[in-house]
Amino acid sequence: MSIVVVGTVAFDTVEAPWGRADRVIGGSATYFSLAASHFSPVKIVAVVGGDFCAEHRLILEDRGVDLEGLIVEADGKTFFWEGRYGEDPNERETLCTELNVFAEFRPELPPSYRSTRWLFLGNIDPDIQMNVLDQADARPFVGCDTMNFWIERKPESLSRLLRRVDVLFVNDSEARDLSGKSNLVRAAKEILEMGPRAVVIKKGEHGAFLFTRESRFFAPAYPLGEVFDPTGAGDSFAGGFMGYLASAPAADERHLRRAMIYGTITGSFACESFSVERLRGLTDAHIATRFGELVDLVHIELD
Repeated sequence: MSIVVVGTVAFDTVEAPWGRADRVIGGSATYFSLAASHFSPVKIVAVVGGDFCAEHRLILEDRGVDLEGLIVEADGKTFFWEGRYGEDPNERETLCTELNVFAEFRPELPPSYRSTRWLFLGNIDPDIQMNVLDQADARPFVGCDTMNFWIERKPESLSRLLRRVDVLFVNDSEARDLSGKSNLVRAAKEILEMGPRAVVIKKGEHGAFLFTRESRFFAPAYPLGEVFDPTGAGDSFAGGFMGYLASAPAADERHLRRAMIYGTITGSFACESFSVERLRGLTDAHIATRFGELVDLVHIELD
C-alpha cells in the first residue's frame, strides 16, 4: 500500500566536532521517504527551487519514490537549514533557517494521490496540514508530526487537526507542551483524549513510547557506538513506522508494536552519517539484521 508524505525537501549544512557537511540534501519528506520506501511505495508532496538538480532527484528516484507531487520553482531557492551539534548529539543549535520557496508553498495533492489510504503530514503549519487532509477523497490512515512552535502559536488549529489524526509523533518536550502535563504517561493520556488513536513519544537515545487507549509499549533505542548526525532521525523513525504499518495486514496492536521497532531501526541508521548517506546505502538485509539484534537485546526469559 503506497503512502503520501507532505513535508519539506531541503538543503542542510551540519557542523559537528567530528566534521561538517555543506548543503547536503535533507528535509522531513526526504528522510521519511527514504526510510518508508523499504516497506511501501512512497509518493512525495513538497516544493524545491531551481537549485535542486537532477543529482538530487536521483537520490529519491533510486528508492522508487514517486515525484509527481514535487513542485519545482525554477526561479527560487530550496528551503535551507544550518545547525551545529556539540559533543552531546542531543544538543543542537540552529544557526540559520531560510524558508525560500517553502514560505509560500500550499501543497496540492495530484489527482493520482487523492485516493491514498496512508498519509503522513510532516511538521508544517496545522492549517496547511488540515487543508491537505481535506483534499483526500476518502478517510486515510493519518500520521502527523508537529513541534512546539505550532503547539504554542496555533493551538486551536492543532486541536482541530488532532481529531482527524490516527498517530501523532512528538518528542517528550512537545508532549509536555501540548498536554500541559510533566509526566509522560499523563501527557499521553491527555493527548489521546484530543483525538489520536495512538501517540508516539520519542526520547532520542532513550527510546520511544507508544501509547494507545488500551495499552502502552516501550521500544529502546538501538545502541550505537557513534552518533554521527542525528538530523532527520525522527523523520526516519516515522518513515519506518508508517512504511511498515502500510505494508502490514492490519494496523492493530501487534503491528503497531512492530512498527515501533522498525521506526527505531530506521532512525538509528539515519544517525550514522551526515545527511542521508547511510539511508541511501541501506538494504532490506541491513534492516532485518538490526531488527533481530534489537529484539534479542530486550528479550527476557523468565523461569
